[in-house]
Amino acid sequence: MDNTSTISRPTLVIITGMSGAGKTIAVQSMEDLGFFCVDNLPPVLIPKFAELIDQSQGRIGKVALVIDLRGREFFTALSESLNYIREHYTLHYEILFLDATDSVLVQRYKETRRRHPLAPEGMPLEGIHAERKLLEDLKGWATQVIDTSNIKPGQLKDKIASRFTDLDRNSLAVNVTSFGFKYGVPIDADLIFDVRFLPNPHYVENLRPKTGQDGEVYDYVMKWPETQTFLAKLLDMLQYLIPLYHKEGKSQVVIGIGCTGGKHRSVAIAEYLGRMLSAGETEAVRVGHRDAERDRHG
Repeated sequence: MDNTSTISRPTLVIITGMSGAGKTIAVQSMEDLGFFCVDNLPPVLIPKFAELIDQSQGRIGKVALVIDLRGREFFTALSESLNYIREHYTLHYEILFLDATDSVLVQRYKETRRRHPLAPEGMPLEGIHAERKLLEDLKGWATQVIDTSNIKPGQLKDKIASRFTDLDRNSLAVNVTSFGFKYGVPIDADLIFDVRFLPNPHYVENLRPKTGQDGEVYDYVMKWPETQTFLAKLLDMLQYLIPLYHKEGKSQVVIGIGCTGGKHRSVAIAEYLGRMLSAGETEAVRVGHRDAERDRHG
């Protein structure tokens, strides 16, 4: 398949986020998708690339820039550059923000024996805290946030490929993901719904080893009146919200469905929502299960 033609209009992707969260893997992935990539570009030069794309008459349609914010002046320059693009070009741009938990980032620095750029003489955690504070506003601007704490490099590449190849720019990508609260709330979720109030298949011996993707568990979760009432209200709210998100200009929305272990109830509810939301004509819906297999054999 020729990936270079899947995104129809000129696109500029800005890759940023926490040091150690996977920006190198991300830019390699974008190169594989046919993007022209530049690493560690000063934000003040972003308008020059926008001009280059605009004047190329389609010859340069996909550019990815890695912006590594090491100081407040860089953040100010990025803000000014993005405002300039909005005012002077019709170019579509996205901000991909990579994040990970503090403990994971510290471990990665230990494994690579690197020094954190914001704490060259101190402990990595000091630099991580300083960088997280610096990037707080930028993360709010991001069109996509990926938490790389619990995913392998290959999985990160798959996430990026699914976002920047098959996605129709005229649709809103809806990602429904199940998770277990005991493993932490997904930081990239826009909406979180807690389904721990539903009857738990974990306490049914023959259902415990299975997941919500198995028919017996799915039927068990769905058979309760409180499940049906909850789903009717939730689906009604989502069908109201999603078109508004689309109208506001969001390119994707991540819906997190959580139960205790992320194996039974949340998986079944996520599967149901995925099927129901896919019935719409304007949304691209994907369903994922972050924690369903964690204690499959436990």
